[in-house]
Parts: sequence; structure tokens; C-alpha cells
Amino acid sequence: MDEHVSTVPTGWDAVGSVVARAVATVGGAGYSPVAPGTCGTIVAVPLAWAMRDSGWLMFLGVTLAVIVGGILAARRADQAWQSHDSGRIVIDEVAGYLVTVAFVDRSSGWVLAVGFVVFRVLDILKPPPIRWVDENVPGGTGVVLDDVAAGVMGAALMIALEAAHVFDALARL
Repeated sequence: MDEHVSTVPTGWDAVGSVVARAVATVGGAGYSPVAPGTCGTIVAVPLAWAMRDSGWLMFLGVTLAVIVGGILAARRADQAWQSHDSGRIVIDEVAGYLVTVAFVDRSSGWVLAVGFVVFRVLDILKPPPIRWVDENVPGGTGVVLDDVAAGVMGAALMIALEAAHVFDALARL
């Protein structure tokens, strides 16, 4: 006698799946029919600004929580959707953007805007080693860590721009 095994989650498993998809899509931003990654990054900008006065240790703690939670949510959401790195998953963009602006003045609109552009360009172009992470690290870890790698490169660029007083010049415009 053949038994039919349902792949539809039930009970707490269903609740976990719904929560994972909500986190992975950053409350639905990932469902945008146009540029979901950009929409996910837009969601991160006010979060970074809201934490403008927090110390760097607190900001890094929140960023680490987003990274770890994002890895777990991305893995679970991809399982639910039977996909790998679904375009709906945008928590990785939040993590990458937060890393990009972690070490600069987050109270400046110019800094946040330049950080947005820097991160999106790196995330889209995926220069080495970002592309390697994207192509070789599996599961939710790979989904999130390629964006974290883009964030690390972006943070280095943002620190250099700040050291070169680019943001000061923009503020005088």
C-alpha cells in the first residue's frame, strides 16, 4: 500500500515557514515585481539611519543578527519555494547594505545614498571574490554571504571616500 507523504508544512512547521518567508522577503519587499533586490536595499536605509547614534558595537551586533537570521530564513524560504537564491529573498541585501555603511557616519543622507549606490553596484556586478562566494557557497549561507562580501568591499570603499573627504564635499553642495 502506497502512502502519500505531504510536502505541505503543517503546525509549527508551517508557522516557521511563514516566518522564514516574511524575514527572507523583508516583510514582502522581495515580492516587488520590479528590482526586488533594490527594494530590499531601500528597506535597509532607514534601519541604518535609525541606528545612526548607536555605537559601532551595537550596530555590528544588529548586523550580525541580520546575517545569521538571514542565512536561516533564506535556507528555509528556498526550501519552501523549492528554489535556490530566489529573487524574492532580499534579507541578504539588508545584511550587505548594513555592512557597507557600518564604519561611516550614518547620520548623513549623502553617506547613506552613496552607500546604497556602492552596495547595489557591487551586488549586481559581483566582482571577485563576490562572484566566487555566490557560485561556490551553498544554501542560505551562500545566498547571504555573497552580499556580505559585497558589503565588506563596499565598506572599504566607503571608508576611503570618507578619508578623502568626499562626503564633506557633498554636504557643502
